[in-house]
Amino acid sequence: MTRILSTVAALFTVCALPAAAEMEVSAYLGLQGLSESTGSGFLPGGAPINRSFDWEGNSLEAPIYYGARVMWWTPSNIGFGIEGTHTKAYASTADLAATGLSRFELSDGHNILTANVMKRWPDAISPKLTPYVGAGIGIAIPHVDAQVLGASNRTYDYEATGPAVRGIAGIKYDFNEDWAVFGEYQFTWSDNEITIDADPLVAGQTAGRLNTEILTHAINVGVSYSF
Repeated sequence: MTRILSTVAALFTVCALPAAAEMEVSAYLGLQGLSESTGSGFLPGGAPINRSFDWEGNSLEAPIYYGARVMWWTPSNIGFGIEGTHTKAYASTADLAATGLSRFELSDGHNILTANVMKRWPDAISPKLTPYVGAGIGIAIPHVDAQVLGASNRTYDYEATGPAVRGIAGIKYDFNEDWAVFGEYQFTWSDNEITIDADPLVAGQTAGRLNTEILTHAINVGVSYSF
């Protein structure tokens, strides 16, 4: 938890800027999927894992996929801010059977926290339509929910698993000077080292490790408030 809080504080420090022309708060929902990725490592006790995981997103199942960001826009229409996204990743039934796990999911969720830089183009299309792009760098903080077949315990905790990046491209429609709606494509990439807890009833057993890159793709729809 100390590592997570330190990282969050660092991201806020990166985004600590002088007063800007505009502040914008946004929230969104969407449809999120994932690309396949190779997972390698070992289970508690040392059994090896080396498999291409066919991840499932299940973005509309509770807890649903969602995100939010805060941006400080400068007069030059360059923005700086922070963003958090509750992405999700579930190992498929075939993946579980092949790896000796009864459950393995990052469903509460595979959380991505980044410091962002964005660019927008007001009036490029019309006075009410504003296209924008952005990118961010930060950290993945998944809630790991995993259990080895036959184990007496279950791994069920948040872990800071590695670096993450984000890419965004979208368009915003302004209802007035305060409120707007937007649609966007967004991806996140993260490099994760996930710990699977040892079984406390097995003497001398060491924890397992799973290393994998996770790439998500999402179509988001949201609302923004500027002030």
